[in-house]
Amino acid sequence: MSSKDKNKTPQQLKYDKLQKKHELKRPVLMNCIRAFFIGGAFCLVGQAITYFYIYFFDFTEKTAGNPTVATMVFIAMLLTGFGVYDRIGQFGGAGSAVPVTGFGNAVISAAIEHKTEGLVLGVGGNIFKLAGSVIVFGVFAAFVVALIRTVLKIWGGF
Repeated sequence: MSSKDKNKTPQQLKYDKLQKKHELKRPVLMNCIRAFFIGGAFCLVGQAITYFYIYFFDFTEKTAGNPTVATMVFIAMLLTGFGVYDRIGQFGGAGSAVPVTGFGNAVISAAIEHKTEGLVLGVGGNIFKLAGSVIVFGVFAAFVVALIRTVLKIWGGF
């Protein structure tokens, strides 16, 4: 018996036992499998877009990354606008949130949610509500890594 259970009345303990009996079991393994396949499908689409840029627009493997990311974010924004991305997210869970498409979904979802408040204060003020912190963290992390690399290069480490 835990310390929390010591302060409970017998009626509360009986209720807790009844609640645990009727609590829904979460299908953790099935959720992991779904997330794996949805995330993998997103990566497969991203790889196909990369090959499209390489073969049709004469990009290299190094230079095809940026337009691929931009295209994936744009596709995620379109799917979010049409309500499809939400269904994918309900089915795939974290598999839809982890790739770069989750970033596009977060940006456009905030814009859609606040569009009734107007373009400037609603959409403009809230579009980067969630994604803004991701951008700031990414820029700061890149700065710190570049600073460390510069210091190591000056001292002869690289």
